[in-house]
Amino acid sequence: MKIIIIEDEKPAARLLKRRVEKLGYEITEMLHSVEESVSWLESNPHPDLIFMDIQLSDGLSFEIVNQVELSSAIIFTTAYDEYVLKAFKLNSIDYLLKPVDEEELKFALSKFEKQQQSASTLDILEIKKLFTTTQTEKKYKERFSIKIGTSIKIVETENIECFFSENKASFIHTKENKNYLVDFSLDKLEEQVDPKKFFRINRSQIIRIDRIKEITVYSNSRLKIRLSTFDDLEMIVSREKVADFKNWLEH
Repeated sequence: MKIIIIEDEKPAARLLKRRVEKLGYEITEMLHSVEESVSWLESNPHPDLIFMDIQLSDGLSFEIVNQVELSSAIIFTTAYDEYVLKAFKLNSIDYLLKPVDEEELKFALSKFEKQQQSASTLDILEIKKLFTTTQTEKKYKERFSIKIGTSIKIVETENIECFFSENKASFIHTKENKNYLVDFSLDKLEEQVDPKKFFRINRSQIIRIDRIKEITVYSNSRLKIRLSTFDDLEMIVSREKVADFKNWLEH
């Protein structure tokens, strides 16, 4: 079985190579960019399996798929892009979060072998179709990766009650009444979530519509919001946003 790795971070590529070979497989080539990968694949027989990092130094690895008619199966690897993970989970053999866990790697390779045995191969045209869709349709984050010490916690967007900023930091507040520090500004978070479900009521707070418990009239034509679990901060819809907020509630 021929397996290659496409990964721009050479230490990560070497680590993945060691772990794959530890499981009894051989890595026949390591490539590090879109340009190098396209050139190699155009002049060499395609491998049985490619470990393909999604984000390379000179572009997205989907550009490789667009330029080369691959006959290989693909296992995607990524450090953080949950949006792309969802788009491709059902159309590749599997995906792996970096740093690659040995048990997850073993499972992905086992899954590949089972699909090989049943003559089920990756549908490259379907991946191209999905990639085109992701380029033209606005998608929103369905989960966030939160770093807690040396661990990573996944918070589903549907479990988020609000986002807020405090002391120049941004936080997620969940339905379980927990706060988590997140590495995005409120401006960036506002772009990443569905505007039908989330609304920025002022400069420091974004709330979710189905977590509103109570709305009351406040001074200077403003509105005061009470959420289901979040009571730590006063939540006031700024005067200039009241009209848009009311319109948002009705749609």
